[in-house]
Amino acid sequence: MKNLIVAVLLVASVSGYAQRGANYDESKVPEYQLPKVLVSQKGKKIKSTKSWIKKRRPELVALFEENMYGKVPGELKIDSYRIVEQSQNAINNKAIRKQVVLTFRNNGKELDVAMLLYLPKSVEKAPVFLGYNFYGNHTVTNDPEVILTESWVRNNPSFGIINNQITEQSRGVSSNRWAVEKLIDAGYGLATMYYGDVDPDKYGKAGPDFSDGVHPLLYKKDQTCPLPDEWGAISAWAWGLSRAMDYFEEDEDIDQSKVIVMGHSRLGKTSLWAGALDQRFAIVISNDSGCGGAAISRRRFGERLGGMNKYFPHWLCGNCSKYDGNEDALPVDQHELIALIAPRPVYIASAENDKWADPKGEFLSGYYATPVYELFGKQGIASGQMPEVNQPVMTTIGYHIRTGKHDVTEFDWEQYIKFANMHLKGALPGE
Repeated sequence: MKNLIVAVLLVASVSGYAQRGANYDESKVPEYQLPKVLVSQKGKKIKSTKSWIKKRRPELVALFEENMYGKVPGELKIDSYRIVEQSQNAINNKAIRKQVVLTFRNNGKELDVAMLLYLPKSVEKAPVFLGYNFYGNHTVTNDPEVILTESWVRNNPSFGIINNQITEQSRGVSSNRWAVEKLIDAGYGLATMYYGDVDPDKYGKAGPDFSDGVHPLLYKKDQTCPLPDEWGAISAWAWGLSRAMDYFEEDEDIDQSKVIVMGHSRLGKTSLWAGALDQRFAIVISNDSGCGGAAISRRRFGERLGGMNKYFPHWLCGNCSKYDGNEDALPVDQHELIALIAPRPVYIASAENDKWADPKGEFLSGYYATPVYELFGKQGIASGQMPEVNQPVMTTIGYHIRTGKHDVTEFDWEQYIKFANMHLKGALPGE
């Protein structure tokens, strides 16, 4: 029943967005010219990995910070962490469960971020999938020992969330999206955090609300919101993923060299940006991330920057609104975001009925990022022709389009595990 409720809400949500004038007709995609990923702003061709690393890569990071995601206006590290609960007998006695609270302090303010960890008992130092959840750690599993979040959460009466507070009714409501036992059986751990702990996904009638979450910890005197070139919510969430990585470096049960960052929808946008910025992530996965994630902005298909900046004005930096309805003026596009992950493996996933996220645009970003991977001697996507539905391609750049809608499914997780096995364990995709 809970899975049915989630599906109905997803359909209603996406259908509502679809009424905002989105184009779903491929024949109406305008002609466009992408920025050349291997040509610098000064027009110099990038012909070596050294030039990419020293010149072009930093240039692209700065352009994305300035024009899309916003830069983090300072340094903020974990002040302390504490394990608030643990068990050696989780997931049918197959896993270790840890519940960890990361604490950040600055400007006289304090922020706690709760992390739920499941680690396979069969592996001494486990590789880990890391990803945010939408409603609290307790929603990813029916495990009664997972602590209920006390943070602000978006209202959802079907989940028992009223007045932005969760109840026991919301336990496990997203378990269909998290293949916890499948991951454990495959020898992988799972680490998840509620994204609202880092930055609540909210804004009022007056506009974005940056009064809580991590932003105030780095405000200057009398500042109440980020400057136009400073971090929006996606950049703040990406920052939080890197702080989780900081914790992994301290946890002896985790193989810090084998952390896979994964995200869905707005959190898929987040995982790509986090992976681009933080090269400690071994593999980066985008699930139905769409505009501002893997999809090419200049295609103007499905969700567009203008709609995102209108309806979710807190996600990107203020400067990004300059490109509303004017994507061709952007000095970057999303194939360059994918390229920033090179030479590390990246997987991009789409859904056949998720036109809002522009599956073709998501695929093309991997295809057009391929020259950078080839610069490193890695194999990318060789053909600009999309693969058949449910027929994944897996090189250093992975891609699939599956049947179904905007969601995370068992099929998705099966491919992510195969991709991780291929790159972290040397297994062939079918093994």
